[in-house]
Amino acid sequence: MGVTRQKHAKKIMGFYKHNFQFREPFQVLLDGTFCQAALRNKIQIREQLPGYLDGAAQLCTTRCVIKELESLGKALYGAKLIAQQFQVRNCSHHKNPVSGSTCLLSMIEDGNPHHFFIATQDQELSNKVKRKPGIPLLFIIQNTMVLDKPSPKSLAFVQKLQTNQLVPEYQKQSIVELKEKEGLVKQEGGKRRKRKRAGGPNPLSCLKKKKKNTQEGQEPSAEKKKRRKRKRNR
Repeated sequence: MGVTRQKHAKKIMGFYKHNFQFREPFQVLLDGTFCQAALRNKIQIREQLPGYLDGAAQLCTTRCVIKELESLGKALYGAKLIAQQFQVRNCSHHKNPVSGSTCLLSMIEDGNPHHFFIATQDQELSNKVKRKPGIPLLFIIQNTMVLDKPSPKSLAFVQKLQTNQLVPEYQKQSIVELKEKEGLVKQEGGKRRKRKRAGGPNPLSCLKKKKKNTQEGQEPSAEKKKRRKRKRNR
């Protein structure tokens, strides 16, 4: 495994871990086209993929993918055997199986809550996956597995998060609780509950008190009264 390719994968994995909370073991959903390409290029998926992603990986598929491979006959018999070795994830098409691409797209709806990777050689499926933010895409090229760089949708999503234009669902409830605690949530009557603040001093108590006449101030007035009496006596 080339050092440059390993650094490329590590950088991309850091992006998904930091921005979309991907954690080990990584859940990798494979379709029939990826299994066929691995067989043709003699790639040991189970042994090589964890080393490439630098972490434990759970390889899985769906019943619809296996059914599709069975319906295609001997040409994809080897790919079917490979897919059957992986864990089978429950999908919503038990009674009416759909194509592998349609099934895998249904597994990453509603924001990809199970943090699936998609491993496929189907170009149409890859383009649809890229229209959804936060879904790592794996494919095989020149006898090697490659983790595709983050799509423009994923980059735009992260940019909105960083500029506070978009709040993740898991943070919305904590924001509401914080607003209630601070008294910023509107009541039923439409009035906001104002947070009580500590009362300041009474403004009347801040007025300057009038100074009482000092003893020095009283003496001149007493002398004036005595002078008036003397004049009258004269």
